Amino acid sequence: MALQSLLSRDAAWKLFCTYNKDPFHLQHALTVEGVMGWYAPELGYGDDAEFWSIAGLLHDIDFELYPEEHCLKAPELLRSGGASEDLIHAVCSHGWGLTGADARPEHQMEKLLFAVDELTGLVWAAAIIRPSKSVQDMEVKSLKKKYKTPAFAAGCSREVIEKGAALLGWDLDTLLGKTILAMRSCEDSVNSFMASI
Repeated sequence: MALQSLLSRDAAWKLFCTYNKDPFHLQHALTVEGVMGWYAPELGYGDDAEFWSIAGLLHDIDFELYPEEHCLKAPELLRSGGASEDLIHAVCSHGWGLTGADARPEHQMEKLLFAVDELTGLVWAAAIIRPSKSVQDMEVKSLKKKYKTPAFAAGCSREVIEKGAALLGWDLDTLLGKTILAMRSCEDSVNSFMASI
């Protein structure tokens, strides 16, 4: 059975922007949206790609205004916008074990969102200090060096990334490599959109 968000992409973006204005949060949401949209067909869930993307877009809907209630305030905000219970569970599950949210990642999409939320932040931080300022020429080996340096992007939890890889049944290099490819696929469109707002 296909997952239902009950929201169009435009409606989801408007809902997100109701509660989020900071460019960093907007860029992160758009990046995770693009990454999730890339992964869906890659993992055999092409029919659910829109749902995966919208879950990625909305995953931090409550973080900017309610950081102390992250993933706890989200259900109220999402329901106010007409989101489905499937979508609410997906969004809240990325805070499992971290925020007081008790929604466990069950679906492959939820496990992936749990893993890539932190990882996309780390990849982005590694990209902007490269001469190219891009993920297009990034390889797993160079990312792994940054990953193993605790002081680098210290706010991106390696423990969560590794827990996410374990939930997916992947080794760390697989998760890093696929996520680099996913971020390559959406980097230009995210950058263009951010430059336009």
